[in-house]
Amino acid sequence: MTEDRPKLPPRFDASELSRLADPYPEYDRMRQAGPICRGGPGQWLVPRYREVSALLRDSRLSNEFPDTYHQFSAGDGPASHFLRRIMLDRDPPEHTRLRRLAGAAFSPALVRRLAGRIQDFVDDLLAPALDGEPFDVVADLAFPLPVLVLCELLGIPVDNSDQVRLRTLELAKGFSTIVSVENRRSADNAVVWLRGYMTELLAERRAARGDDLLSHLLAGEDSGEQTQNEIVDNAVFLLFAGFETTLNLIAAGCAALLSHPDELRRLRTDRSLLPSAIEEFLRYDAPIHGRARIVKEPVEIAGRSIRPGRVVVLLIASANHDERQFADPGRIDIGRTPNPHLSFGGGPHYCLGALLARLEGRIAIGRLLDTFASIELAGTLVRQRETSLRTYLSLPVTTRAA
Repeated sequence: MTEDRPKLPPRFDASELSRLADPYPEYDRMRQAGPICRGGPGQWLVPRYREVSALLRDSRLSNEFPDTYHQFSAGDGPASHFLRRIMLDRDPPEHTRLRRLAGAAFSPALVRRLAGRIQDFVDDLLAPALDGEPFDVVADLAFPLPVLVLCELLGIPVDNSDQVRLRTLELAKGFSTIVSVENRRSADNAVVWLRGYMTELLAERRAARGDDLLSHLLAGEDSGEQTQNEIVDNAVFLLFAGFETTLNLIAAGCAALLSHPDELRRLRTDRSLLPSAIEEFLRYDAPIHGRARIVKEPVEIAGRSIRPGRVVVLLIASANHDERQFADPGRIDIGRTPNPHLSFGGGPHYCLGALLARLEGRIAIGRLLDTFASIELAGTLVRQRETSLRTYLSLPVTTRAA
């Protein structure tokens, strides 16, 4: 007589999720199937809030993947090697060291001082629409704004911001779970260019220090706490990370408001709802839909023991729509409170630029409402797919000045 084996959880194809224009119905099916599902070989998917929230803080799950994983995912070119050096893919104590050295540039006091400059950038970007020119929220606001702000933070000349933005978009292609050959080439070229550019800027800062992030990072080199290669790669990473989160926040927030005119009118009537609206945009359509971790030590997830070496994908966007945590999660509610979404992650890897992203989102969407008496969708919403960047490529609107 054989002993009955535990029933295996259902299997879902995680690679298909990034190709879907709307993955949320699939997330719903995964949550209904159970707290843990099977993905590809050696891969487990976690779709519910309770487990995702806890595992984001669990030190038994590692961000440091072996070289063989990076080679399989992104090849063995510059982008793959770049991913192995940045703070995102390091565990304490190395992650702690690198994050501390960069963290000073994202202090609440410094971020608050950027508010006036951010508003100036937004007003400049909105000016063409006031003159009656066609306006795309993504191409004309959400794409350029975070790069302008990060160039200000890093001390990059504004004249170079367009080139930096284009290269950063190419770099984003390297952050997918499996990177196609074409995207590997784009990401590799972007890493080479951005590394070269950052290296030139560092040489300039050595000759004349300023109050920008690169100058602060050089202090870590002076003290022997980090190398030039670490400074260069983590400065490039901060440029990418600060760009992608804010881009998606502004684009997804505007898309949500235009698709829900009652909520748009509600926000126009009561501007005090803007901070909670920003949190709801982050919950409703997370900038990053999932985070992969590799198991270092045996860990039990929802009663199932997961062995070391297995990959666990924490489905943040699914967790943010878990009906066990959020009432009516498929409905956007700009006054939702509390709103403990997981879009900025959790634990030691909580998003370093979260405060800055929130500020940029509040100013950008607030100034849109101040500047235009009406904003209406003027074309088809086009989604970015097959990268970690789950944003919109196009969001054309017609506007009428206030």
